[in-house]
Amino acid sequence: MAQQQAAPAPNKHIPVAVERHVEPWLHFVAGGVGGMAGAIVTSPLDVLRTRQQLSGVNRSAAKLSTLMRLAQPFTQTGQVLKQLYVREGIKGWFAGLGPSLSGIIPARAIQFFAYGNGKRILAQYNNGQETPLVHLTAAAIAGVLTTTATNPIWMVKTRMQLMQGKFANSLECFWAIVRKEGWLGLYKGTSAAYLGVSESAIQWVVYEQMKRMLNDKKPKGGAKSLYDWFEYFGAAASAKLIASVVTYPHEVMRTRLRQPPDAQGNVKYKGLVNSARTMFAEEGVRAFYGGLTTHLLRT
Repeated sequence: MAQQQAAPAPNKHIPVAVERHVEPWLHFVAGGVGGMAGAIVTSPLDVLRTRQQLSGVNRSAAKLSTLMRLAQPFTQTGQVLKQLYVREGIKGWFAGLGPSLSGIIPARAIQFFAYGNGKRILAQYNNGQETPLVHLTAAAIAGVLTTTATNPIWMVKTRMQLMQGKFANSLECFWAIVRKEGWLGLYKGTSAAYLGVSESAIQWVVYEQMKRMLNDKKPKGGAKSLYDWFEYFGAAASAKLIASVVTYPHEVMRTRLRQPPDAQGNVKYKGLVNSARTMFAEEGVRAFYGGLTTHLLRT
């Protein structure tokens, strides 16, 4: 009697990260190259955002109508960038780009490496399925590792953007912080930066769900086209936009914590809770959204 052929296994969706193993180094390199490209292209907006986060609330805007207040940040961004170029030249647009590249390349590389491989490992303990919880956990782990490893670099970048022309290079800025504020000075703003882990977590979860919806409507095994690339681009931008709006206040508090001491060596913002209380008492809720428009354009 001929042996009966076994019934085929039911068609089961297996995520790409589980079905086709992606080499760990590929996540590392892709994240680093992508981060470098983004940092160079958006550097002028990054400088402007940092200074707006520190400058406080524009009280004159309160006298405008609601519609004018909403439109004003968009209409003024180009004008402010032009003024920055007139005052400081092309260097003003790219202040802190050195440490930005020094930070963004390892930061994105570590983030993509930890997230991509963390997601794959966690999925293996979940019957090979990538769920929102898997994405959230992998993103949180990647965010904590990235923040801890790169905070000193972002500290140097912020100081160079706020004190343009004071330091010849990143290394001089680095040692100036260590001499005046000690080694712990390099980790100012870390508490607020850890809050930023929630941004990464939200971003990855939303992106994965959008990507899954895009993949589900395509025939399996089809070749990727340029249109697919634009869809993924839109999904990534949308996910980052949503995450940025929800978690933006931590960005402002992080910048305030990293500002240099005054001439007498006094520090205005001392810790996360103190920063939040001081900002709210002096400037109100709007203080937590300084530079948001520029940040969204950069995103």
